[in-house]
Amino acid sequence: MQNNSLLIKKTAKDTKSTLLLKFIGILLFISLTFLPGTVWIGACYAETISTDDLAELSIRELMEIEIEITTGSKKSQTLANTAAAAFVITQEDIRRSGVTSIPEALRMVPGLQVARIDANKWAISSRGFNSRLSNKLLVLMDGRTLYSPLYTSAFWDIQDTLLDDIDRIEVIRGPGAALWGANAVNGVINIITKNAKDTTGGLISVGAGKEERGFGSFRFGDTLGRNAYYRIFGKYADRDEFRYSSGRDASDDWDIYTLGFRTDWNPTATDSVMFQANNSSTDSGSATTVSSLTPPYSTTLVEDNNNEGINFLVRWQSILSNTSDMILQLYYDRTKQNLSIVGETRDTYDLDFQHRFSPLKDHETIWGLGYRLTKDNIKPSSNVSIDPNSRTDDLLSAFVQDDIKIFEDYLRLTIGAKFEYNDYTGFEFQPNIRALWTPDKQNSIWASFSRATRTPSRAESNGKANFSVLPPGIPPNSSGLPILIQNIPNDNLKSEILYAYEIGYRNQISDSISMDITAFYNKYNNLRSTNLDFTAVFFESDPLPSHLVAPILLDNDAHGHTYGIEVYGQWQPIAWWKIKPAYSFLHINITKSPSYFSIKPLDKAAPRHQLSLMSNMDLPMNLELDLWLRTVDDLPVINIDGYCMVDARLGWKPTQNLELSLAGQNIFDNQHKEFNDSVLNLVSTEVERTIYFKITWHF
Repeated sequence: MQNNSLLIKKTAKDTKSTLLLKFIGILLFISLTFLPGTVWIGACYAETISTDDLAELSIRELMEIEIEITTGSKKSQTLANTAAAAFVITQEDIRRSGVTSIPEALRMVPGLQVARIDANKWAISSRGFNSRLSNKLLVLMDGRTLYSPLYTSAFWDIQDTLLDDIDRIEVIRGPGAALWGANAVNGVINIITKNAKDTTGGLISVGAGKEERGFGSFRFGDTLGRNAYYRIFGKYADRDEFRYSSGRDASDDWDIYTLGFRTDWNPTATDSVMFQANNSSTDSGSATTVSSLTPPYSTTLVEDNNNEGINFLVRWQSILSNTSDMILQLYYDRTKQNLSIVGETRDTYDLDFQHRFSPLKDHETIWGLGYRLTKDNIKPSSNVSIDPNSRTDDLLSAFVQDDIKIFEDYLRLTIGAKFEYNDYTGFEFQPNIRALWTPDKQNSIWASFSRATRTPSRAESNGKANFSVLPPGIPPNSSGLPILIQNIPNDNLKSEILYAYEIGYRNQISDSISMDITAFYNKYNNLRSTNLDFTAVFFESDPLPSHLVAPILLDNDAHGHTYGIEVYGQWQPIAWWKIKPAYSFLHINITKSPSYFSIKPLDKAAPRHQLSLMSNMDLPMNLELDLWLRTVDDLPVINIDGYCMVDARLGWKPTQNLELSLAGQNIFDNQHKEFNDSVLNLVSTEVERTIYFKITWHF
């Protein structure tokens, strides 16, 4: 394993203390490199910046003007007035970070674990329980759910849009089920794109480099009659394969293209209509270990997987009065995924309605209804089968939330609940209560209690999968036949239940310093367990050769708790320099039944410590220098050493409409591994150094 340190070559396994020392050393390196130049940079900067430049605004002014969030309460409010562990990734954050995909941008969020499995797959979760099939994190884009009910998880290799069109990414760490429903257990990610009115004109962006072999995008927007605007866009990216730890090239290269269209129309002063359509296709390589009943009893299957998707969404918003408005949304989504172990074609129809009004003085109530129909068609393989192959499921939902002003604008109480009926567990009740105290404009304290559920997936209820084969003569197999370890479905599974307690504090220390601290305690009941039962071994002659089967029985006999703290800050020591530190600590303790057989350990598959430091400098001559340092603790149970990463970006705007940038990711390390995921028996590869050049022209 190669070291990620700046100064020394690794000679022994990293420990937590050495990771911290490396992180501090890198900070000192950055400080010694750039701080001596602050005097002359500041002198030049004073002559080049205009008085109305956004950079002249203080952090407090930026938060009040720019940072708005809707995910926490289904209504627009400032981040400072949100009684939740909320974080917003702005368009400027995305541009200055130099990322080329949505998962990479999510690394900015404290408390979110973003780990790359190979060149095209990620494991992303909030507050633990990470896997490629992270099933406790709800992901949305413009109100459309981005997950497959087959595994109740999002597949990040097929989720894409033009990054320049993203207005912001809102992330709620902690449960959001009272508004968004089941599976919004540990967090909600809501990707919100820009109004077509804000994307008029043209854009062309192209780039190439190491790993990013070539990418390009275009966009054109204009008026479409009176009070109507439209945009069309396209994007293509060709990403190179990564390597195995041995240095051999993997077969996980990744091609993706996306085409889209959006219109925004205001037929009256109080009504707005949005329509959008998107089509995407990906070709991604993967290596999967599949079991075999003959020697060597397993083999690595290398395949190119093609995934396709198309969706249409229409939304009508109407302002009924000064205290009342409504939203009606309908979307259709069709996805076709060809994983190496199973294929899925799915059609989803979703209808949502919500209404906000003030029934009493100091009360603001939001309520809504929803209906979702989803139909799948599963293509089995020799290792995975779903019975029945096709199934249609319905989801009925309703929610209500009352925001109560207890004492003027200083103390607010929010009470709400989501009611759902699904075809797997029946009725689900998911309430929460939140309180926000803002004694002044500089301080706010919030606390919450929530109950959230994670319903069983289609695969858990109806899927059968071959996990591995135990050869004859290998303990505990004393028979003369191979033993197939096989996952058995259970259509009587209960929902996993979370009881979450959170408290947060936000402080605007000065015009240049702010901080956000969240502490939480989560208690989980009915967690999914996988029990390998050698007492229930049975004989099978089909398929040949004859063999024994040891079943892995799914159940709900695991439980446990997690607790942690997440800290984020912003410091603007000089008008042209912003520093954004972040830290998160997580402890997970899961109790299992004595016969528990873990496909992926739950209690050690998330880092206890994560550190991040972002630096954004606006230099003379329209130059931008952005640095991003990250340290992630080791994951010993899945054999992942802790690592440090340094990303850098140098941008230049020779004219107002032209931008050139040179970006590097993981620049001080050849390669490192971030995650091992055995749920789908994926063969992990190592993240390599990436350097690319990019040109963006607005016209």
